[in-house]
Amino acid sequence: MMEQRILAVFAERPGEYISGEQLSGMLGVSRTAVWKQIRKLMNEGYTFEAVPRRGYKLTGEPDRLSVPAMLAELDTKTMGRSIRLFDEVGSTQTIAHRLAKEGAPEGTLIVAEQQTEGRGRMGRSWHSPKGKGLWMSLLLRPRIPVQFTSQLTLLTAVAVCRAIRKLANVEAGIKWPNDLLIGGKKVCGILLESSAEDERLLYVVAGIGISVNLDLGDYPEALRDKAISLKMAAGKEISRTKLLRTVLKQFEELYFLYQAEGFAPIKTAWEALAVSLGKPVRTHSVSGIAESIDDSGALAVRTEEGKIVKLYSAEI
Repeated sequence: MMEQRILAVFAERPGEYISGEQLSGMLGVSRTAVWKQIRKLMNEGYTFEAVPRRGYKLTGEPDRLSVPAMLAELDTKTMGRSIRLFDEVGSTQTIAHRLAKEGAPEGTLIVAEQQTEGRGRMGRSWHSPKGKGLWMSLLLRPRIPVQFTSQLTLLTAVAVCRAIRKLANVEAGIKWPNDLLIGGKKVCGILLESSAEDERLLYVVAGIGISVNLDLGDYPEALRDKAISLKMAAGKEISRTKLLRTVLKQFEELYFLYQAEGFAPIKTAWEALAVSLGKPVRTHSVSGIAESIDDSGALAVRTEEGKIVKLYSAEI
């Protein structure tokens, strides 16, 4: 591949500037073709310094994930003990559902360097550029009634929020029901999907998308005033492997606690990290102040008339 040939040239001349004309002659292609390939490599996470009349210098390579490195970092008993890593997928959720139906064990983790059809709530897409984030789905087989599935969304939000605060040292907070914000901008989305039969929960897939090392230019124009990455918030790159380890550790601890003591401690932890409570809430049909969540994960809103209305899924 042309990209590999270009990388090989830079590998042979580390720290040197190589002009587009030199690359063109070495590779037997036009300077325009060289520029297109450089741009493609930049989109994959490589960084170049370009200086007029001197050329390009390779200054950084993408932070690639690897299964051995991820497993070496883990200190969990169940979560992430089986990892499937993909370079590019439509959605990790789709693969997780297939593996669940094939009998994959609880804790199976599907991770992708890039998603082309990442899914969010309410049919939205999720921006998942290559090598810049943690785009993953975790398979769960909880023994709980179907109606309690939404509790796991709140549990997942607490786990990821704690992991982000611990590793990146930033003030992340939870916006009901499933977004994590830093300074009012979205850094993570969570999507839980489940399968049930005759009121029996078969499995749950917890989809987690964390914008880790994106720069402002990595976002589409429409998202730049709404989204933020951990790198942008913390002022430094964050190891995706270490973040993965921290998320899974936090999740497993909360999941075991949930199994032992029920939803009460999860609810308390969620409320401590929430940015929605005590704030004005407006949906297409309700306006008021968010007061609390109940055991089903619904958000209780007190309207101007003093009435309590519960929201189970809404656009706030």
